[in-house]
Amino acid sequence: MPTDTLVARFLRELSALKPLSVWAHGSLAGGDYQEGRSDLDLIAVLPGRVGPRQAWQVAVAHHRLRAEPLAGKLHCSYLTPHTLAGPDRSHLTWAHGGLTRRPVTPVTRRELHDFGLVLHGEAPTGLLPPVTGRQLRDFVVRDQRDFWRPAVRRRRQWRQDAWVDLGLLTFARATVTLRDGRLVSKRQALAELSALGAPEEVVADIARRRYEDPAPADGAWLVRRAELTRAYLGPAIDALVTAYG
Repeated sequence: MPTDTLVARFLRELSALKPLSVWAHGSLAGGDYQEGRSDLDLIAVLPGRVGPRQAWQVAVAHHRLRAEPLAGKLHCSYLTPHTLAGPDRSHLTWAHGGLTRRPVTPVTRRELHDFGLVLHGEAPTGLLPPVTGRQLRDFVVRDQRDFWRPAVRRRRQWRQDAWVDLGLLTFARATVTLRDGRLVSKRQALAELSALGAPEEVVADIARRRYEDPAPADGAWLVRRAELTRAYLGPAIDALVTAYG
């Protein structure tokens, strides 16, 4: 499989940095990975400080992967034993073809503890501090309230597949986490959307694009889908935040 080849090549390229551990989270770890569609979400724990020299080595390692078919979907955050704690702390991250900095959120940390996939080294439970129920709930509410609710007002971006998919699936996953205290995969979240009253046309559209290979949608459907999504998601987020915030 191209994914297996990419992961093996990535671990070889990273060996110069002597990582203590490399873990997968997201779809690959959760059992809902769709090759060619899903991102490959990784965490690497390096033994020492991640300074300019290490950042350059990370960039070189990722650039060497460019010939691999799925390299553009591989994202990795780089932590150290001294920076593992603190879910608000930003870490060097390779994503979308370049270096940036972003946190390893409480949701990602809980995923790693619950079902993280060990690709190299020690398991997450041996290095990564646990996430409390309060930390997880607070983050999920804040993400829905402060990121997704304002985003609903920006009409044009909701004509894009990624916004519709992530917006609805993240809402469904947030609902299950707040209601039941557990994490679910995107496939499970998709099934949950119907029970939550999401527009059936849009739910079916997400399922087709995620698990089949449909023809490209026309412009009229993209506009209608965007309005259906926004009309549902705004009040749904408001109700969720009111109930659990």
